[in-house]
Amino acid sequence: MAKKINPKILRLGINKTWPSKWFAQGSGYIKNLQQDLAVRRYLLKRFLEAGVDKVEIERSAANRIIINLHTAKPGVLIGRGGTGIEDLKKTLHQRFLKNFRLKEINLNIQEVSRPNLSAQILVQSMILEITKRLPFKRVMKQTIARAERAGALGVKVMVSGRLNGAEIARSEMLIAGKLPLQTLRADIDYARGAAQTTYGAIGIKVWIYKGEIFEKSQETGQIIKKM
Repeated sequence: MAKKINPKILRLGINKTWPSKWFAQGSGYIKNLQQDLAVRRYLLKRFLEAGVDKVEIERSAANRIIINLHTAKPGVLIGRGGTGIEDLKKTLHQRFLKNFRLKEINLNIQEVSRPNLSAQILVQSMILEITKRLPFKRVMKQTIARAERAGALGVKVMVSGRLNGAEIARSEMLIAGKLPLQTLRADIDYARGAAQTTYGAIGIKVWIYKGEIFEKSQETGQIIKKM
């Protein structure tokens, strides 16, 4: 089970939540889902160097859409005087969100406090480094070291494909610390991506274990998190 299920999907409703928050039925659900996937895929690909952690999309009954973009480098997206946000809103409106008026699209840029604890940001940095033809083992070791320095209790990194241009594809994996994938209260961040190289696509997966999240205490009413 732990090897074949996405750790985030397994913990939905327990200590993870959905990146898209809205309700629809029938053809409206299909249309909204396709829009969300297209917007999220475009933002992650375009701002690869900005370190995008996650894209949260909310739709209200008043025909408004709110896009919360969590990134490690908000200055890259905002631009000088906030012109980057307006240009990005126009691009999203023209390419994906034509059923919304421009003033009905709200784009919020939020900074990630600890980017080295984000699996998605680490995957993006690995994609950039592997695309530059850096040795994949060095990239994997540096990624694990950055996550451990940021406070991760366990890290697993896996790459697969024609590594270093080998004729036969293979998989390489490095693990540091512990990674309780079957413990539902474990706070595990997971992301995957692919680096397009001259030898083909190199698949990348990253798991980060941040600690355990327990339910609310009966005495204090606060959520207890054990690192």
